[in-house]
Amino acid sequence: MQLVINTRGAFLKKEKNCFLVKNEEKIVEVSADKIDSILITTSATITTDAIEFAVENNIDIIFLDYHGNPYGRVWHSKLGSTTLIRRRQLEAEAADTGFYLARGWIAEKIQNQIDLLKDLKKNRSDQKDQIDISIAKIEGLRETLLAMKGSLDIKRGSIMGVEGMASATYFDAIAGVMPEQWKFKGRSRDPAKDAFNCLLNYGYGVLYSQVERACIIAGLDPYVGFLHTDNYNKRSFVFDLIELFRVHADRTVVNLFSKKQVTPALFDPVPGGLYMNKEGKALLIGALNEMLDREIDYHGRNVKIRNTIQMECHRIANGLIKSG
Repeated sequence: MQLVINTRGAFLKKEKNCFLVKNEEKIVEVSADKIDSILITTSATITTDAIEFAVENNIDIIFLDYHGNPYGRVWHSKLGSTTLIRRRQLEAEAADTGFYLARGWIAEKIQNQIDLLKDLKKNRSDQKDQIDISIAKIEGLRETLLAMKGSLDIKRGSIMGVEGMASATYFDAIAGVMPEQWKFKGRSRDPAKDAFNCLLNYGYGVLYSQVERACIIAGLDPYVGFLHTDNYNKRSFVFDLIELFRVHADRTVVNLFSKKQVTPALFDPVPGGLYMNKEGKALLIGALNEMLDREIDYHGRNVKIRNTIQMECHRIANGLIKSG
């Protein structure tokens, strides 16, 4: 499970073989055996004993900023695996392996978008025709992507262009099925201009931390990207791999609106947009963790979604070693 601290002024310390979280309202004690990670979303105090205890138990502590983006984490200083994986990762970016991996990740992302839209139209007979038009357009873009050949240096822009067109069509289709009160126009970030993007951005931020953790454990370098190019302090490989998993945040947010769980009270206005308050964060993080605990078919096995993130990173790492 993920231990979430989202109450301002909360206090986290070690108590025997447990973490103890204290705030003005209550005290909660959680066994370290039950925790995979600790997510801190607001101003809080944490003791050095608790940090050391987390490191000893392979539990990472993640700090999210105002918009839900991870700005720091506490993690052990060891490499997740052999340095050979990192070496192969660097070599793959300039080889055919890098191109086919990157193309495959975006193709899978687009297929996930198609699948979500197909699910949406099942209970929306009055909007079926319009959704079908969007699906057909996205399917055509996926075919264009899969027909691409070449190297990443030459085709990177083309791959990203197809991904951008598919995503624009996808989000337009989702906006079209939203209740009138919650309709939105495209993606917006920092700050989000509407409730949908506010929830989605925060959900992606939580996923970023999960993907980075999985990369570290698998021995992959979070900074050596294929599609997303190098930049100072930019976790380019995390940005690459999250494309495979964004749909889980998408589904979580769409479900919250479908179940009428989203209300204006979950958001506070900021200059140029909206900010999700404590109640909004609690609703979203709880719903996203429920989504990540669902089981799906992963290469013939029923596996929790959160575990597929780690398994996929190990699969990529093993593939890089074999490709050498």
